[in-house]
Order: sequence, then structure tokens, then C-alpha cells
Amino acid sequence: MKPTDLVLTPTHLRFMGRKFPCTIGKGGLSNIKREGDGATPRGVHNIVGLLYRPDRMAKPAAWATPILTGDLWSDDPTQDDYNLMVRAPYPFSHEKLRRADPLYDLVILTDWNWPIAKKGHGSAIFIHRWRKPGHPTEGCVAFHPTALRWIVSRTTKETRLIVK
Repeated sequence: MKPTDLVLTPTHLRFMGRKFPCTIGKGGLSNIKREGDGATPRGVHNIVGLLYRPDRMAKPAAWATPILTGDLWSDDPTQDDYNLMVRAPYPFSHEKLRRADPLYDLVILTDWNWPIAKKGHGSAIFIHRWRKPGHPTEGCVAFHPTALRWIVSRTTKETRLIVK
């Protein structure tokens, strides 16, 4: 492990010499991830992207991609574009990336089951803002917005998320 790795334990995340409270999936940590289980998968996950809401914040890093109206994430394991960003209209199961709430205003993308997804092994694991302290996610890792901004400002594509 390197100091630039995000190291997730069941109680917090370590990054660059600091500890951050965070929330994980309602299904806890898992060695065997499945679509809809609410678990955060153990393992080493590379950082593959950074998304942000340009109507709510300035571009947080040179490599960030704006979330536009109609941007969705396919979570339908029966589709060829499962676990990929898609555009509306999209008639299959998906998650809106441009939400009314601020949960996905800033999102770090990991390479969990990406870019070639195994059907049913779970769609994206994002790093994003939490709803509130202690409120679990659907499998993602979530932080207080101030902590998330601090983490994003120091994250590069060489950073890894290590889930123990």
C-alpha cells in the first residue's frame, strides 16, 4: 500500500496520513459481490474517473467529466451496457446521475466490474457524498462533503481504493 491509496476498513478510511469517517454498503463488506446485495466489495479497485455537477460546482480536477442532464448508469444485468454510463431515454433499469439531491454532485468512479462487466456481479462502486453520518449506501463508499472535496483534490488516476 502507498500513502496515496484510499484504504477502507470497517470503521473509517485512511488516506494521505488522515482518517475519515465514512459509510459503506448496507450489506457490509463482501468477498462475493452480487447485483442488489448492498455490499461494498473487498479488493483493490482502481480509480477510473471523476464526475461532477457543473451547475453546482467548478470543475474539481482537470480529468473531471461533467454530469449532464440525461446521464444515467445502467444497472440492468440483462443489457449489453450493464455497468456503463448511458443516456436518457433508457428503458432498462438504471440510476440517475444528475439527481435532485446532492448525493452525486461529486463522484469518484472505481473499476469495480468495469469496463467489461460480469452480469450480476454488481454495478458501479462510486465514492460520493453521504446522506448523513452512519446512513449506509447501496454498496458505495460515502463521506461528509468537506472530506470528499479534500479527498478529490488529492486523488489521481493512480490512487486505488483498497477495501479490507
